[in-house]
Amino acid sequence: MILEFADIRIHAGKQAEFEAAIVHGVDSVIAHAKGFLGCEIRKGIESAERYLLMIRWATIEDHTVGFRQSDAFTRWRAIVGPYFAEPPRVEHFAQVGRS
Repeated sequence: MILEFADIRIHAGKQAEFEAAIVHGVDSVIAHAKGFLGCEIRKGIESAERYLLMIRWATIEDHTVGFRQSDAFTRWRAIVGPYFAEPPRVEHFAQVGRS
């Protein structure tokens, strides 16, 4: 299992609209992608325009090839992209141990 970690900064004052859009985008697009195992969306407390999107994928290729190189990615970005103040910073993580 791979964890995709997206650090998202949005335009000020757009929190409610973005929150509705990101939930809609995950439910209607990402959740149907091959290898999608689940996700969490967190909003910043100290930084009101900062969000973390953490998606669990079966493999890194499920995200980087299967999703990112598909029409689904274009649909996803059309839903959430207008709210981005800057491109999200995206990294992938592998589990080291269990707790």
